[in-house]
Amino acid sequence: MTRYFFVILVMALIGVAIVVKAGITMFAERQYWQDVADRFVKENVTVKPNRGNIISSDGKLMASSLPEYRIYMDFMSGEKDEKRRKKDQARRDSILNANMDSICIGLNKIFPDKSVAQFKAHLKKGRQAKSRNYLIYPKRISYIQYKEVKRLPVFCLNRYKGGFKELAYNQRKKPFGSLAARTLGDVYADTAKGARNGIELAFDTILKGRNGLTHRQKVMNKYLNIVDVPPVDGCDLLTTIDVGMQDICEKALVDKLKELNASVGVVVLMEVATGEVKAIVNMMQGKDGEYYEMRNNAISDMLEPGSTFKTASIMVALEDGKITPDYVVDTGNGQMPMHGRVMKDHNWHRGGYGKLTVTEILGVSSNVGTSYIIDHFYGSNPQKFVDGLKRMSIDQPLHLQIAGEGKPNIRGPKERSYFSKTALPWMSIGYETQVPPMNIVTFYNAIANKGVMVRPKFVKAAIKDGEIVKEYPTEVINPKICSDKTLADIQMILRKVVGEGLAKPAGSKQFHVSGKTGTAQISQGAAGYKTGRTNYLVSFCGYFPSEDPKYSMIVSIQKPGLPASGGLMAGSVFSRIAERVYAKDLRLPLTNAIDTNSVVIPNVKAGEMREAQRVLEELNIQVQGKIADAGKEVWGNTHLAPQAVVLESRSNMQNFVPSVIGMGAKDAVYLLESKGLKVHLVGVGKVKSQSIANGSIVRKGQTVTLTLK
Repeated sequence: MTRYFFVILVMALIGVAIVVKAGITMFAERQYWQDVADRFVKENVTVKPNRGNIISSDGKLMASSLPEYRIYMDFMSGEKDEKRRKKDQARRDSILNANMDSICIGLNKIFPDKSVAQFKAHLKKGRQAKSRNYLIYPKRISYIQYKEVKRLPVFCLNRYKGGFKELAYNQRKKPFGSLAARTLGDVYADTAKGARNGIELAFDTILKGRNGLTHRQKVMNKYLNIVDVPPVDGCDLLTTIDVGMQDICEKALVDKLKELNASVGVVVLMEVATGEVKAIVNMMQGKDGEYYEMRNNAISDMLEPGSTFKTASIMVALEDGKITPDYVVDTGNGQMPMHGRVMKDHNWHRGGYGKLTVTEILGVSSNVGTSYIIDHFYGSNPQKFVDGLKRMSIDQPLHLQIAGEGKPNIRGPKERSYFSKTALPWMSIGYETQVPPMNIVTFYNAIANKGVMVRPKFVKAAIKDGEIVKEYPTEVINPKICSDKTLADIQMILRKVVGEGLAKPAGSKQFHVSGKTGTAQISQGAAGYKTGRTNYLVSFCGYFPSEDPKYSMIVSIQKPGLPASGGLMAGSVFSRIAERVYAKDLRLPLTNAIDTNSVVIPNVKAGEMREAQRVLEELNIQVQGKIADAGKEVWGNTHLAPQAVVLESRSNMQNFVPSVIGMGAKDAVYLLESKGLKVHLVGVGKVKSQSIANGSIVRKGQTVTLTLK
């Protein structure tokens, strides 16, 4: 019985021991064994792909993902064995102290905002705190700065020997700063959240690529990242933006905004045939008085367009056969009663314009003339006028490639519960409607594009590994906004508006410009137009060159104060941009090009002929009248033959002033001073005249004045 009891007791004790051991394994040693397991296998680790670049139409990088770093120091040894840890810690401290001065001097050169002493005190503080993850510099640093830091003593060692380590971030950068910033858009600081707006958001799925998966496993005593699903990098996007044109537009607009102390400015430059937006500028005044891209005003601002809308109104009447360009309206003294309200021209206080043709009405931007035509012919049927506008698709949303666009608000009797008698005449001159600037320029672009309205676009193609994987072709919104006759009439009128009308400041002496000015008081919402601080929209929309339009453009400026001429303010910006874009876009004829196999005969200065001959022979240019290699200096002239340079020597008598005409300054001064003369130079280039004539007797110390040109 005792024997059985003893066996049972032993078995019970063994069972308890097993349970205790299991408990220790599960709880006390759990983290240890978990760490061991993690060291051997780490499953389903997400690998982020590289986000695609955004590239300008002229091949420049406009947005790219670049690495940034935070740099840290681990001051303590990671050895598990105490004896080895103490030895390793002594080694670490020794090399750190020995190189402390060199490290801090190097850090100060890379980050001059902190002194050598500050870096030294900072690092010593980290060591005293026995920090395992001590931030060396408070800001994120660039890849170039990171590489420079890695060259410093101690930091150049691996993290287990020196303690230096880094944390990498994938940061989105715009190399051209504010240029087209709102159109390009932004991504969140945490790139896992994706993009926030602009092209970045609209094409996020194409740009971001696809995540990959890896696991870490020990193979042959080495830890390897085993790729299960490789990451797929995002595609690059080729945009329509031209960096050079964007820069031209931004500088011209900002200069004018500063001059006017304006609140908002917009420029959109579009290629007529394709609808490609070559430049888009959205500038708003900040609290500090400077101008920044804060929102995409060009596509989102819902404002009454003012007089740029008169072109559409006149086109409806032309298309319906109500008027011709020569149709005459008596605008009287610039004031006309319209259903209980008075329509006024801008010069009403000077007596008005009297009788005007339709061409002249647009040329001087007569409110009275335009509103009279529309009210006279459509007053009994306003919907017919609105239908005419819709026929030209000016009311249609553009469905742009980027989000945030406003939908034109052009409502007739069918769309309103109440359509007053005054609504039609004021609608005809650009009030009672709201149309974003992008829609206005799209309409004018259609006039320039032989009546074909195309959708503005910002992205041309998606590219992967240098190959186009998806193209975004030009899309037609309306294949014909009006008849050929109406189109020819309005094109002629718009050209005269700039050539002979109020829009002359928008013109150029180099080429013809067509377009229309616009000025409108901006409604203050519920307060209407009668507030203490009145704001105005001044604009010019048109295209150039008139004969064969290449570009259309709108310039729109919001400013406080008194009303002003759109032609003078916005038009002058249009002219400045148009001339610079036109000059940039010039293409020289191929007949002027020099074939790479051609031998160009250079224009060679007179002077020392032996040196000239040596240079010409090195350039494989044929020489006639060769000069002997031996002997004294040989002075002479040159002239060009069809396939060679002809060298001719000059006589150079000892006591006579030589001719230096045609020589460069160096040879001329050397030759004259060798005769004992002093030389005074005027101008640059070749010697055109000398104050002492060739053949005069030399008087040493005498000054010769040489005029160069």
